[in-house]
Amino acid sequence: MVTKEEILEQLKAVSDPEIGMDIVNLGLVYEVIINGDRVYIKMTMTAPTCPVTPWILSEAQRIVENIEGVEAADVELVWEPAWNPSMMTDFAKEALNMV
Repeated sequence: MVTKEEILEQLKAVSDPEIGMDIVNLGLVYEVIINGDRVYIKMTMTAPTCPVTPWILSEAQRIVENIEGVEAADVELVWEPAWNPSMMTDFAKEALNMV
């Protein structure tokens, strides 16, 4: 059975092209729930007007559905809580010169 850690590791392949950082280290992935061979992901964007939102959401779904043992992935876009830079990992903050 797939683990949350495996899913998060695979989601690091999805980057926000405007920022140049993956969605996991940006802190955009709020929740991952595994129910058998189905995965539910709750995530957000850095801003509601992000022009690449549809691409990022579909890429996240595609990548998770390509993991062995995952039949389907549902990606929900949420705006609460609102994303802010403090949600980024230390790695992302350092890479983006925010420390």
